[in-house]
Amino acid sequence: MGVTRRGFTAGLAGTLLAAPFTRLLTGTAHAQDGGAGPRRFMVFYGPNGTVHAHWRPQGTPQDYRFQAGGVLEPLAARKAQLLLVDGLDFATADNHEGGQAAMLTNGGGERSPTRGASLDQVIADHIGGQSRFPSLELGVLTDIWGAGRQTRMSYRAGAEIVHPDADPRRVFERLFGAVAGSPEALARTRALRQSVLDTARDELADLHRRVGRAERQKLEAHLDALRSVEQQLFAEQPGTCDAPQSPARLNKDRNDDVPALLDAQLRLAVQALACGHTRVASVQLSHTVSPVVYSWLGIDDGHHALSHADDHQVAKVQQFVACERWVAERFDELLGLLAATPDPDVEGASLLDTTLVLWPKEMGDPRLHTCRDVPFVLAGGGIRGGRWLQVDTHHARLLVSICQLFGLPLDTFGDPQAQQGPLAGVA
Repeated sequence: MGVTRRGFTAGLAGTLLAAPFTRLLTGTAHAQDGGAGPRRFMVFYGPNGTVHAHWRPQGTPQDYRFQAGGVLEPLAARKAQLLLVDGLDFATADNHEGGQAAMLTNGGGERSPTRGASLDQVIADHIGGQSRFPSLELGVLTDIWGAGRQTRMSYRAGAEIVHPDADPRRVFERLFGAVAGSPEALARTRALRQSVLDTARDELADLHRRVGRAERQKLEAHLDALRSVEQQLFAEQPGTCDAPQSPARLNKDRNDDVPALLDAQLRLAVQALACGHTRVASVQLSHTVSPVVYSWLGIDDGHHALSHADDHQVAKVQQFVACERWVAERFDELLGLLAATPDPDVEGASLLDTTLVLWPKEMGDPRLHTCRDVPFVLAGGGIRGGRWLQVDTHHARLLVSICQLFGLPLDTFGDPQAQQGPLAGVA
């Protein structure tokens, strides 16, 4: 094809700069040992805030029930497994784009204690270092508006965007390509991949001998990245987990394929956790200002447009609630998948017992365009469920609490000017 080995190596090295080798440079990548606290972390996200009157339970925090027809009613049977956190404020952002970027980071940038990284990546740095994929980011209709603060929620240290993979078949190949197919085909694939990596490693080693000290440091980072890619491509025990059925061929950018795309991504994420390919996963349904039309519910308007319907537009508000109930049903299905899957490391436990699942929002009432009074939901991971926390504090404190559940000794997250310390009542 007219590509030289040296040109290929240079291109591969540049691409690998986007790989998670930054974790290897932080000195924090290690697997979590046994003991108290969750062993895995998962984020499930759906956009455009909520209408509090239809989200909040009825009753008091000590004695409440999910309202009939409300957003959370599909989760009623799981009340004992849920922790509702109601009334969080974002200290560093407002409006759609700001909320999307700050939801898991609390801003702060490179100079903050967490260096602009998002919650999932901070936890992955702590528990994901021995996994094939320190973290796994999956998306549903996340690509059609490109990549930026408005469409992405995960960031590595240095505020480097982590892009979700919105194609379930591509995700399947990344996760299970090494164990699917005939032994002969697998051997050919592995040999080809190893040949490519060996070529790249030889070229980089040759360059390493002929450049100055500053360039050597960069090349060493490339070599670290190569080792990370090799770990992902060649699982040490590829036969320990059976590959699931390959997802159907779907158009990752087609609106009407959203239900099938989301179902496939949720199942792949759970299977990746069950097989030990990763300990940190996220599934991102679209993004803020989402243009998704919930046509499968008989709705013609886009989700973002519906989210701005005022209380006088009763039919439009009810359509928005119907969309949010559908997302709640998918969250319930995710929890069901986790509950039905045994934890491979803990006898008698399910993945839901050992996986902390977070369902965050990027803003509160979308009609106000503010990141105030934002609701988050937590489930699984050994937390004390059946509770509704009504708070009035910065969401950084919840991020701190979640980190502390994983044994991270953080007292602030993101912008250090936000309130410090954990959120009382989470642990």
